[in-house]
Amino acid sequence: MYKSIFFLLISLVLNAKIIDGTAIIVQDEPITLLDITNTMKESHLDQTKSVDYLIRKKLEDQEIKKRKISVSDDEVIDEIKSMAKQNNLTVNQFYEAVSSSENLTSSEVQKRIKERLISQKLFQAIAFAHMEEPDEQEIKDYYELNKEKFNHPQSFSTMVYTSEKKDILQEKVDNPMFYSPEISHSEQVFEYNKIAPQLAELLEKTPLNKFSQIIPNGKNGYVSFYIQSITENKDVKLEDIKAQVTNMIMGDKREQVLKEYFDRARLNADIQTIRMPQ
Repeated sequence: MYKSIFFLLISLVLNAKIIDGTAIIVQDEPITLLDITNTMKESHLDQTKSVDYLIRKKLEDQEIKKRKISVSDDEVIDEIKSMAKQNNLTVNQFYEAVSSSENLTSSEVQKRIKERLISQKLFQAIAFAHMEEPDEQEIKDYYELNKEKFNHPQSFSTMVYTSEKKDILQEKVDNPMFYSPEISHSEQVFEYNKIAPQLAELLEKTPLNKFSQIIPNGKNGYVSFYIQSITENKDVKLEDIKAQVTNMIMGDKREQVLKEYFDRARLNADIQTIRMPQ
């Protein structure tokens, strides 16, 4: 008898600890107090938005399981190879570039890409069946209402610094007066519409008279771009960016379809709130 009471008490204590750590239960799956706290810290969202995000993520994960959506290791590797090729990098250089910019290991890179591919498959299964390509009038109207979204520099005048040694190049970035024969440099102008989107993004987010982040140059070395001047684009014509406008419209439509889908799923889901972080 005493033995039965002992195990009952232990069970109650363990269950109490589980409940104590649980903030919300979504279809019998918990979101913990720690999940909410960590999301608030990492995303800089307030508690309400962090909870909304975690509930949506939990519902997405459950939908992925229900639809039996999966991504193979080969699909992940193929995606990494494709991304590396787009950036004129080897796979190893791509890993190194991501590691430098986001401080991720190769395993973490693969995990993130796998999660993104799974999400894409889920979104395609849900959204693409409900979406139609925009017609000419819709494209024109969207462009007129969102012109500020398509404003970008016409070109960047840069001084390109390269070196086979990343630490030497970092010394130059940290101290512009630093000189080393192991660093070469040349002036180069990059036209926004003629360079890879990743390079355009890197240059656009680099302030005037500053060095860009150091990245692999695809030739067993490293490169950093010093922004000398920026030529603003005075007249962006719809004809030149029609594909970009179409992609943005489709992206907005996709997000709207997904939002409505998971809003309905949330209304129909069994969601119990136990307590929130204090």
